[in-house]
Parts: sequence; C-alpha cells; structure tokens
Amino acid sequence: MFQNVPLPHSGIVLIVITHLTLIKFLPMRRKTLYYIIFFSLLVVAFYVVLIKVIPGFTKSKLPPISYVQPFSFTNQDGKIVTQKDVAGKVYVANYFFTTCRSICPRMNNEVKKVYEHFKNDKDFLILSHTSDPMTDSAARLKHYADSIGVTTPNWIFLTGRKDSLYRQARLSYKIDDPNNNVANIDDDFLHTQFLALVNKKGEVVKIYDSLKETEINQLISDAERLLRQ
Repeated sequence: MFQNVPLPHSGIVLIVITHLTLIKFLPMRRKTLYYIIFFSLLVVAFYVVLIKVIPGFTKSKLPPISYVQPFSFTNQDGKIVTQKDVAGKVYVANYFFTTCRSICPRMNNEVKKVYEHFKNDKDFLILSHTSDPMTDSAARLKHYADSIGVTTPNWIFLTGRKDSLYRQARLSYKIDDPNNNVANIDDDFLHTQFLALVNKKGEVVKIYDSLKETEINQLISDAERLLRQ
C-alpha cells in the first residue's frame, strides 16, 4: 500500500547511509571525531528542513491576548451577525462612528488599505463596530460603506446595543480599557484608534495602532501568516 509514497527528504537519508558506510573504514580515533562532526551537521540539516516544512517553527507561540465572546449585532444590510458567522475566519475588529471628524477618518483610511489587500479572500473579514449606535443605524452604515468604496462582503459594519458593543470592545477585543466603563451607559463613550487581529480559533492575537503605517503593514503581514495556518 506504500509503494507509491515517496520517502521524505530521501537525499538526507542517502547521505546518512553513504557516510555510515565510509566510517567503518576509518581508524578508531578518527571515527570518533568523524561521528561528532557528522552528527552535528546532521542535526543542523534536519533543523533547516523543519524550518522549511513547518510554518512558524522557529517562532515561539505566545498565549492569546483574549478570546472572542459570543455576540449578536446587525450589519449594514440589516442582517444579524454572530460569532458563528466569523468562525474559522481571520478578521480585524475596530470601532468608529460615522460623524467622527478626528481619528476615525484617518483610522478607516488605513483599514481601507487592509481591505484592499484582502477584499477577495473569503477567509478574511473586517468588523467595524459603531461607537454611536443611536446615530449609526444599519441604513446609515450602509451609506457610509458605499461612500468609502466597499464593494465586497469582507468589510462588515455593525451596530447594536451600546452596552453589548462596548463590552465586546473592552472584554473581548481588548482595544479599550475595561476600567473606562461608567455606571450609566448613556454617559459612556468609546473612542479608540486600536485594531484587534483575531485568528481562525477566535483568539485575539495582537493589537495594532491604526494611525501608524508600520503597524498596518505588520498587521497585513501577520494576517497573511494566520491565513496560511
């Protein structure tokens, strides 16, 4: 049943057999030295092979920052979006509001670069949540999405209950300090420039400053790596 299965790294196997055959003809002291050098090189060779065949082999895996909790919000098309709709996807989460004239336009200009890079990848999403659900209805978010040129379903704009939106930002995505919660939700207002990157397991793996071009470039690179996993 294994007749047609190629031996992995057969070149290394052949080298090992050849060298072990040659060693038996050497004097004992030279054999010992030869064994040390040969097996040291062999370890290095296998290490190089592992780097090539196992993505991220040399990178230590850090524990996730947090885990995305269940949610239910409404998108710009008036449809309910839950954690089940993003399961198995790599996605970026951020918060903005359509009437913002300070950091939000700058932030979403940078997020647009991420969108353009991945807009045809079915396994990548952007979830942009409103910080002002009283103003930002589904219809208003739809108008906003159209105005900035969103033409594929990869960029989703979400509205919903204010307390649920803010809880998701502070406890799931960790892009705002939970200590910013106030007793009366009507007095609370979330305004953050940070983006959360979530892997296919629903783990928040990294936070980025959207106003720094270098961090946006790093986000794109990190998302590409997660998509390959």
